Amino acid sequence: MKPLNVSKWLGLVFLVLIGSYYFGRPVYWEIMSRILDSQSSLSSSYGSESHGELEAKQSLENAGKQEKENVLVPDGPEYASGIENHKISANASKDGARYDDKKQGIDTGSFAYELLKRPIWEAPSIDSQMPPLQAFALSKEMVDFRAKKNVIVVTFANHAFLDFALNWVKHLTQLRVSNILVGAMDHKCLEALFWAGIPTFDMGHQMDVIDVGWGTPSFHKMGREKVILVNEILSFGYELLMCDTDMVWMKDPLPYLEQFPEADVLTSSDAVVSTVDDDQLEVWDRSFGAYNIGIFHWRPSAVSKNLAKVWREQLLGDDSIWDQNGFNELMQKQLGPSVIGHRGLFYAYDGSLKLGVLPVSIFCSGHTFFVQAMYKQLKLAPYAVHTTFQFAGTDGKRHRLREAKLFHDKPEYYDLPGGFVSFNTSVPEHLLTGGIHSIESHFALVNYQVMPALWCRFDRMWFGHPGILPGTKTQQPFLCPMDHIFEVNNMLKQLPEEEFGPSIRFREYSFLENPRLPEKVKTSKLQVDICDKDASDCNLIFSLGPFSQVYNLARHNTEDQLFAALFPFRNVKHVHFSSIMEVFEGFINKAREEKFRRRVKTYTGIWCCVENRERGHIYYDIYWDEKPDWKPLPPSGPEDDHPPW
Repeated sequence: MKPLNVSKWLGLVFLVLIGSYYFGRPVYWEIMSRILDSQSSLSSSYGSESHGELEAKQSLENAGKQEKENVLVPDGPEYASGIENHKISANASKDGARYDDKKQGIDTGSFAYELLKRPIWEAPSIDSQMPPLQAFALSKEMVDFRAKKNVIVVTFANHAFLDFALNWVKHLTQLRVSNILVGAMDHKCLEALFWAGIPTFDMGHQMDVIDVGWGTPSFHKMGREKVILVNEILSFGYELLMCDTDMVWMKDPLPYLEQFPEADVLTSSDAVVSTVDDDQLEVWDRSFGAYNIGIFHWRPSAVSKNLAKVWREQLLGDDSIWDQNGFNELMQKQLGPSVIGHRGLFYAYDGSLKLGVLPVSIFCSGHTFFVQAMYKQLKLAPYAVHTTFQFAGTDGKRHRLREAKLFHDKPEYYDLPGGFVSFNTSVPEHLLTGGIHSIESHFALVNYQVMPALWCRFDRMWFGHPGILPGTKTQQPFLCPMDHIFEVNNMLKQLPEEEFGPSIRFREYSFLENPRLPEKVKTSKLQVDICDKDASDCNLIFSLGPFSQVYNLARHNTEDQLFAALFPFRNVKHVHFSSIMEVFEGFINKAREEKFRRRVKTYTGIWCCVENRERGHIYYDIYWDEKPDWKPLPPSGPEDDHPPW
C-alpha cells in the first residue's frame, strides 16, 4: 500500500482548523479500524468500558468482549458550581483570596465548626462570606471530625492543580469515601476549595499559584510540605493515606489497606514488572523500582513517626534532595528480612519498620496502566492510577486521564457552542502486526496515522531500551498515550496567530464515548459521506431522524468549497466524516498553508531511545513523506540534534 500523503491529510485537518476558527468546533479524531471499531482501546474506568482481560490476539481480532467491573459511574461534572458563584473581590489579597480575619467579633471556633459539619460538595450560600484564615488551620479536631476508623485520606495542591484536586475528591466521593481533607498551598486555592464545598485546610506556606514544574525549587518546596504534613498528622495519632493530586482512585482502597494491620508503611512503586499475578503485595526482593510516594499509607507507630521525623530533618537540612529520593534512601538503609507470617511485608529503614510494596498491577503507575494495561491482562480491577511515566508535563497528565475518561471537566468542555468535528480512518493490518517489531516498523505504523487514537509497536522511555521493557506485559502493538508521540503541552500553547494561524482545538480520542457527553451533543449529528460529483445523489441531504442527517459531499474540494458546503450545518453539534480520503484537494491560500505548517511542525515529539548511543532519540516528523530519503535514525551529532523544523 502506498504511504499516506500526509500533506493532504493535514490539509483536511487544516479544513477542520478553519472550521474551528469560523464555527468554533474543536476536533475529535477517531480511528475506525477493525481494532478500534470493536473498542479495544485502554478504555478504563466508567460506563460501557471495563477492566476485563485483553490478550494480544483478541485485542486485534475480537476486542469487543469486555468485562464489567463494579466501579461507580460518575453522576456528572457539576461539582464546582460554588466556585462560579463567587468571584474574587476587588480588594483580594495579592494571590487572589479575600479574608475577614481582621473583622471584629468573629468567633473562629464557630467558623471552624461550620466548615467541619458541612457535607462534601455542599457549596456555601451565595451570600456567605469567606471565614477567617485561622478557621482553616489544620488541627487534631479537624482530622478527628473527618476520620473514619482512625484513617484520614489527604492530598494537597496549589491553584494550578485545582482541577486535579476537584477530580481527586469527585472520584473518592463517588466511591463513598468521605474521610478526606485537601490541603491548600495558596490562598487562591483555599478560597476555591471552600466555595466548591471541599473540606480543606490552609498549609500555611504560600506557594506560587502557577504550575511550578517538575524539579524546580518550588517543586522541591512542595515535597517538603508533604513531609511536614505527614509528621503533623501522625503526631495526631491517625493513619494517613497520602496522595498526590495527579492520581485517581477507581476503587475504595481502605478495605484493601486494612488487610495489612501490621504494616507501618505501605507504598506504591515505579516498578514496571509485577512479581505477583493477584492482589497481594509485591515480592519485595524481586521488585525493582523506586518506592513512589505519590500513594503511600502510614500507621502512627513509633517507628513510622521516627522515620517521618528523620525524613523531615533530612529534607530541611538539604534543599537539593528530592523528597522521594530521600524517602528511598532512608528505606534502603536496611532491607529485609521478610516479616515472618505476613506475606509481602519486610523490614526496612532501621530494621524494625515493617514495609509493604503495593501491587503495581492495581495501584498503577502511568506505565502499568496506560501502556501495559496490566490489570486487564491479569483480570484485576485497579484501585488507582498515578499519572507518572508521561512526557508532556501537567497537560500530558490531564490528557491521559481524559483519554481514560477519568477526568471530570466542567460541563462546557463537553458542549462548546460550535460543536465538534470527527472523522474515520483505518490502519492496515500489516502495519499493526506484519513483520518484526523494529524501529522501522514502529515508525511506519505511527507515520501512517494522523492523530489519536494511536497505535505503537515500541514503548517510550527516557533511556535506551530494546523497544519493550524486558519482563513487562506490554503488548505489541499497543494503544499508546498521545504524549508518546505528540507534545500535548505544545499543542495547547497560545501561539501568535499572525505567525502560526488560528489555534487548533482538540479533544481526546475517547471524547465521544465519554458518559459525561450531553444528550444534545450525542443526538445533533451530521454524517458526511463522500461521493463522485457526477453521481445523482451527490451534494444531497438525507434525514435519519429529527436530529441526524447525512450529507453526500463531492470529492476534491478547496477550503472555500468546503466552507460553502458545510456552512448550512453550522448549528449541528457533531459533524462526522465517514472518510477523509480525497475530500480536500489542497490549499488555495498559500499564506494560510504556511502558517498551518509552521504550527503543526511543533506538535510532534521524539521516540526514545536506541540503546548504546550518546544520542539515541529519534524525532518524529509530521512531514516525513515529503522527504524521499527520510529514515527513522537518531541524530548523528549535535548539528542535527533538533526538531525537524
